[in-house]
Amino acid sequence: MTNKLGIIHGRFQILHNGHLEYLLEGLNRCEYLLIGISSPDSSYTKFTAANPHRSLDSANPMTYYERFQMIRAALLEQSVPRERFDIVPFPINVPEKLFNYVPKDGTYLMTLYDEWSHEKYATLSALGCEIEVMWERTNEQKITSGTEVRSKIILGEPWENLVPDSVSRFIKKNEIDQRIIRMSKEG
Repeated sequence: MTNKLGIIHGRFQILHNGHLEYLLEGLNRCEYLLIGISSPDSSYTKFTAANPHRSLDSANPMTYYERFQMIRAALLEQSVPRERFDIVPFPINVPEKLFNYVPKDGTYLMTLYDEWSHEKYATLSALGCEIEVMWERTNEQKITSGTEVRSKIILGEPWENLVPDSVSRFIKKNEIDQRIIRMSKEG
């Protein structure tokens, strides 16, 4: 553990095993982790040239609160003490609002995969944030993606192995899988 306060972020539109790896590595690098949920509501979900699909309704089937519950359950399932983390909104698409939700003086922990992650890195750098890149990989090296999980749900293919057990239970209990299928048919 090198940092007192670590700050990590993602959309988590469905929390998958790659996200869990990312969160657990973030926890390994700090005493206390703030987990920022980007695009906390539709007013903060803006089209970006680097990642245009992220602004589509079908790519954002879960509410902020559902993602909050899912992240909390997955970390508790991994025996992470609740006092080691908090979950907050993280409107990276509206950088002028960011410091209403997170402090500037933590270490921003990131992974770099694609043009969008490099764009976020540039945004945080321009804001004067201290950034630590945990790893840089290609998209092909990702464990999985929210897009893959949602696609498997839509196609009726097995998807449960791509997410923590608590997430699979949460998705089914709250019929989020049915919502994803319904949204895909609506356009």
